This record gives sequence, C-alpha cells and structure tokens, in this order.
Amino acid sequence: MLIRRAPFDHPDAAKLNEKVQAEYSIRYGDDGDATFMDPAHFVPPAGLYLIAYDEHDRPVATGGWRSQDTNDEGYQDGDAEIKRMYVIPEARGLGLARRILTELESDAKASGRTRMVLETGTKQPEAVALYTSSGYEPCVKFGYYRFHELSLCFAKPLRRS
Repeated sequence: MLIRRAPFDHPDAAKLNEKVQAEYSIRYGDDGDATFMDPAHFVPPAGLYLIAYDEHDRPVATGGWRSQDTNDEGYQDGDAEIKRMYVIPEARGLGLARRILTELESDAKASGRTRMVLETGTKQPEAVALYTSSGYEPCVKFGYYRFHELSLCFAKPLRRS
C-alpha cells in the first residue's frame, strides 16, 4: 500500500468521501456528516490530506487534518482536527487507518500543532477502538456535533521530542 498526499478535492478523495458519507448515513440514518469542509483547510502547512492506494493504484483509504484554534465551537489554540478517516470495507484489517493516523500526527506536530482532536460517534466502535488504542482520550465536546448525544470527542497531546 502506498500513501500519497493529495488535495481534499482530488477526484479519488471525492470518491472516498462519497463512500464514507454513505456509511455515515447507514449507521446514523441521516444524510452523512454535515460539517463544513473547505479544500483550503487541508493545504500544508495548515493541514494535510492523504489517500492510500492498493497495488492496483485503487484508492482504498483516506484521512486528513486541519488547523483549528480557539473559537465558539470549542476548539483550542494549536488543535489539529482529524477529518474523513475512512478505509473501504475490502481493505479493513490491514493497518491502513493506523498508518494514516500516525502520518497525520507526525505532520501536524511538525507543523507546530500541539493537540490532535477528533469527533466520531457511538455507532463507530471500530473508530473508537483505533483512537483509544492510539492514546486518544475523551475530551470536552467541540465542533459541529458537540451538542449531539451520539457524538464522542477525543484528544491526544502532540509532544515535542
């Protein structure tokens, strides 16, 4: 598997985003994640977007981070928010999500961010397991879904070495 940097509006990113939105719709019975996403949010050094490809150059996984600072949605100065972590069903169990997460954390830290944050939901136990096993802990809710009962928010400090 090869992980490449890509713009958030890359055609392969759009395909994977459609798939993740469809999965959110199935799990939560709605139209998917309504969080505002601007491709400019993922342009380095203020963010990063990654796409993983299989041996046939097919896009199979994605994830990104974007800078956040203190605002009325509950973010803190220095936050790097993880967005659109997704692995297609056929590629799950291969460690791709963990590889992408590790690369996102490293890049955010190198960009001067001090904390990784993410929002997921109670109907995504696989995501919760990935994040908690990677050192993320529950935190005060933030973001678009901060008032929704199915929302879970996690954070992990990015320490300088």
